[in-house]
Amino acid sequence: MTDWLSSLLLIFIGLSGGVAVGSGMVAFLIVLDIIPRLVQLTRSYRYIRWYEGAVVAGSMFWTATDFFDWEMAFFALSTAFVGLFAGCFVGMLAAALTEVINVLPILAKRIGMEQVMVWLLTAMILGKVLGSLFDWLIYYTY
Repeated sequence: MTDWLSSLLLIFIGLSGGVAVGSGMVAFLIVLDIIPRLVQLTRSYRYIRWYEGAVVAGSMFWTATDFFDWEMAFFALSTAFVGLFAGCFVGMLAAALTEVINVLPILAKRIGMEQVMVWLLTAMILGKVLGSLFDWLIYYTY
C-alpha cells in the first residue's frame, strides 16, 4: 500500500513539475514575443506557422530525447552547426529578455515600489543563482 501511494505521489509531482515548466516556457515565449519578432526581422510573415511548428517540434523532440535517454553520435562538424543554432536561439532570448528588463522600473513605479527596486532585482538574481546552485549541487551530484 505504501509503494502504491509513493508511486502516485511521484506521478503527481512529476506531472505538476512538467505543467509548471511547460507553462512557464510558453509564457516566456509569449511575453517576449520571440516568434513575432523573428518573423518581423526576417520579413517572412507567411511562414509564421512554420516557426511555431519548429518550436513545438523541437521541444517535443528534445523532451523525448531527455526522457528516453537517447544518445546521438555526431561527427565533429555537425556539432558546430548544432552549437550555432543553439547560440542563435539563446541570443534571441537574451535580446528579448533585455527588453523585458527595461519594463521592470516602469512597473515598479506604477505599483509604487520604486524605493525597493534594488531589493526586487537582488531577490530575482539571488533566486536564480541559488536555484542553479541547488540544481547542480543536489541533482547532479547524486
